[in-house]
Amino acid sequence: MKQSVLLGRILRIAATAAAIGTAGLASAQVGPAPSSSSLNATAGPFAVSTSNVILARGFGGGTIYYPSTSGLYGVVAISPGFTATESSVAWLGRRMATHGLVVITINTNTTLDQPASRATQLMAALNYVVNSASSTVRSRVDSTKLAVAGHSMGGGGALIAAEDNPTLKASLPLTPWNLSTSFTRVRVPTLIVGADGDSVASVTVHARPFYASLPASTFKAYAELNLASHFTPNSTNTPIGRYGVAWMKRFVDADTRYSPFLCGAEHNAYNTALVFDRYNQNCPY
Repeated sequence: MKQSVLLGRILRIAATAAAIGTAGLASAQVGPAPSSSSLNATAGPFAVSTSNVILARGFGGGTIYYPSTSGLYGVVAISPGFTATESSVAWLGRRMATHGLVVITINTNTTLDQPASRATQLMAALNYVVNSASSTVRSRVDSTKLAVAGHSMGGGGALIAAEDNPTLKASLPLTPWNLSTSFTRVRVPTLIVGADGDSVASVTVHARPFYASLPASTFKAYAELNLASHFTPNSTNTPIGRYGVAWMKRFVDADTRYSPFLCGAEHNAYNTALVFDRYNQNCPY
């Protein structure tokens, strides 16, 4: 009798754990199941509203893109590169938002700010969205799911922010530039995008060493775009849009439906020499 009672308890505990696990998985799935066509499209399934940020503490303002549909969504802050403004990364902010994320594209305090300053400003922007944005925006925010991205020096800033803030869910440096090539303390899942024709932040000096320095224990990937330049992230680009969205949804939302697009069958079908010169990763995710 005692054994049967114990077995019954174990089965009930297992059933409860399974139910919790299933519920957790369901809550992570924001939006419909992804497909190659939906990730390649210039917009995802969510209608998007915008909110302008004129005055802000710690960064130079910007634009918040957020799903018009009520719900809780992860938050991504994106920094432009050296001498650039938020308009250069606006396309990516809107595109991510159409897949169920709240995204702020920022202006930096000055266009000449260095990567370390941009890292601080990315975190200030996340804090603004969570605590100081309009009530409508704040009602869409899941403050436990925060991420950073950036282009050029903004990409260097995204790496520094990931290194200094291990509770972030994801980092996406695009053709990143930084004087230091050592990011051995990064624990945040990081996808680095390089460009084979980058004459500003050569992949041999920047993107590749950055990726190599990331710990093997950290989820990571390196995508080197074929026939691309340092400024490719400033224009609508299918590989950056596709993989940027998939990375954020996989790690910000913990949505495993996006895993095949990063290191599974869907990725393998897309990963050709016409798209990437190289693609490295430490799957499975």
